Amino acid sequence: MNFGRVLTAMVTPFTPEGELNYEEAARLADYLVTHGSDGLVVCGTTGESPTLTWQEEYELFRVVRDAVAGRAKVIAGTGSNSTREAIEATKKAAQLGLDGSLQVVPYYNKPTQAGLYQHFKAIAQASDLPIMLYNIPGRTGVSLQPETVAKLAELETIVAIKEASGTMDVVSEIRRLTPPHFGIYSGDDSLTLPILSLGGSGVVSVASHLVGPQLQELIQSYSSGQHGQALTYHLRLFPLFKALFIETNPVPIKAALEMQGWRVGQVRPPLVPLQGSSLQVLRQVLQEVGLLAEAQGSERRTAKAS
Repeated sequence: MNFGRVLTAMVTPFTPEGELNYEEAARLADYLVTHGSDGLVVCGTTGESPTLTWQEEYELFRVVRDAVAGRAKVIAGTGSNSTREAIEATKKAAQLGLDGSLQVVPYYNKPTQAGLYQHFKAIAQASDLPIMLYNIPGRTGVSLQPETVAKLAELETIVAIKEASGTMDVVSEIRRLTPPHFGIYSGDDSLTLPILSLGGSGVVSVASHLVGPQLQELIQSYSSGQHGQALTYHLRLFPLFKALFIETNPVPIKAALEMQGWRVGQVRPPLVPLQGSSLQVLRQVLQEVGLLAEAQGSERRTAKAS
């Protein structure tokens, strides 16, 4: 299963009242797949999954699926720290005809590696939906070790991992222990280029909301042997990569999209909107990389009106 190179971890738009804005979600999904995204990851960390109900998530899966209409992969964030809950959600995503499932390492209850293996194995055996594992120990409190990843990669439907430990040694060990067709995706925009050099497949990106085509160029340049050109793209975008994590994701990316005219709304509590000095830094970086130009805003307003 090839999910593509640039997968956008899509934000979840809300109305001013804090309800899901499905219309804006459909518009944003359509925009993303025409601006560099090979796939969309819906209801992941960036999609504020901790504060969504399952019913909201299922409806969002359906809305994005219909908006994309087969032009890109739709990967459902159906992970949970309850194995039964993750199985049920993944089955429903499969019934909706989606293309894959993102399965985060169970958070808070801190299972052992044996427990992690049994958790992901049970989900994999419950449906035929291709699975991308998601290792992000900074949020979950436990790390999925490369040896466990390799064992899970032997299961037919576990086809990739989103690696967000931030440690290149972990990436190297996963690549060493897994077959070449097993996909390794960077979970951090700023580590896309280093992970490509270690045999990675691409990125599950936040920045691609804003610079999807440039990220495609970065990856295609590296893949075609133009490593200097890839580095140029990386260094040009690096300030943006860092600014989008100046506060907890997805707070900065939602602020950036609002600056561009998207009606994505605020974040749900306990997250709060981007604060004063951080907002100024983000706006300055967006201006420096040309993302607040009038032409950019006009393009997005046209997309919204269509």
